[in-house]
Amino acid sequence: MGPAQQPTYDDRAAVDATVARLRRMPPLVFAGECDELKAKLADVSRGEAFLLQGGDCAETIEGATAENTRNKLRVLLQMAVVLTYAASVPVVKLGRLAGQYAKPRSSDLETRDGVTLPAYRGDAVNGFEFTAESRRHDPQRLLEVYHASASTLNLVRAFTTGGYADLRQVHTWNTDFVLGSEVGRKYEQVAAEIDRALNFMKAIGADPDEFHRVDFHSSHEALILEYEHAMTRTDSRTQLPYDVSSHFVWIGERTRQLDGAHVEMLSHIQNPIGVKLGPTTSADDAIALAGRLNPTNEPGRLTFITRMGAGKIRDHLPPLLAKVHAAGVEAAWVCDPMHGNTFEASSGYKTRRFDDVIEEVQGFFDVHRSVGTWPGGLHVELTGDDVTECVGGGEELLEVDLGNRYESVCDPRLNRVQSLELSFLVAEMLRKA
Repeated sequence: MGPAQQPTYDDRAAVDATVARLRRMPPLVFAGECDELKAKLADVSRGEAFLLQGGDCAETIEGATAENTRNKLRVLLQMAVVLTYAASVPVVKLGRLAGQYAKPRSSDLETRDGVTLPAYRGDAVNGFEFTAESRRHDPQRLLEVYHASASTLNLVRAFTTGGYADLRQVHTWNTDFVLGSEVGRKYEQVAAEIDRALNFMKAIGADPDEFHRVDFHSSHEALILEYEHAMTRTDSRTQLPYDVSSHFVWIGERTRQLDGAHVEMLSHIQNPIGVKLGPTTSADDAIALAGRLNPTNEPGRLTFITRMGAGKIRDHLPPLLAKVHAAGVEAAWVCDPMHGNTFEASSGYKTRRFDDVIEEVQGFFDVHRSVGTWPGGLHVELTGDDVTECVGGGEELLEVDLGNRYESVCDPRLNRVQSLELSFLVAEMLRKA
């Protein structure tokens, strides 16, 4: 039996040619940048910083536009500003973008109106359109994903260093919806306070570079092993291997088998890495994974991302967290309040309730407080657009509203207003942590 969740290509020679081409392509990120992120994640594991990781459930090649990239970056920067200012804690910004093109699926096949075709596994594997040609697993798509990731990262670098992420821009990030929403008005109050603080800093002669640019890193699930292998390079400084497709890669709930190919591969690279832990995870599983993936117990190397579901987190997380902590495992703990809370609305759309998302985050904070550990961060599926994919929140989206702008090709995402609302609520929790 081969590795879990891999494409089934019908032309091995085409796969080999694609992999050979990818091996010759320039790195998308640099080893030194991965090390910088690892140092920041070490601060998270020590309780000295908070991780905000967010972006699309599944990026599309067609969606790799300047507008989409800017909108996602903007909402993450706004959330980070709220968390940093309200909770007085440094926020590590990690985009779920520039590589999130492959999705694990619970079934290999999908049937519609008596027609059965391969399931959509993300643009890295096949197309979303329900036709035999579109759903064929095509290795050429890996090269398209490489180029889309490169153009997205190029834009992100330009935005984060070229003035867009300047803290003096906090008002301009908000102009288009400030008047129409309670959350927008709340954000504007924070922006005004930040302005006053910045003016004070300038008046006393302090104008550090950190105000004008922002550190922003990329991440995706390391799912397609051919792609990740092909993008692994030996760093000229250290002679050690790094996966240069992304700064941070994670192993999903479906591919974290201790003897599996994904754990094996990620155990060899030097990047900071994550592992998703669902409600079936035992403490012994987590301790064994830490032993395989971070045998030297290096701070910042390993992040555990819990995805339990609002109804399960208070039961499943305490014994897991307590035993792993008692074993001395060095890891950052991050909450993914999205993946355990998906359900099908009466209209047939896959959705999540905003209240369930908040409840899971609150449970995550409460459990950490009871164990005496640091609730290190948040991993969310979001978009910078005004989509209607998750129900609830201040806008009071109902199930009947889902059809208005349901644009996700995979999982339901928080829209911009819901994302900002989440950041205010989490900032309150962080104040008490």
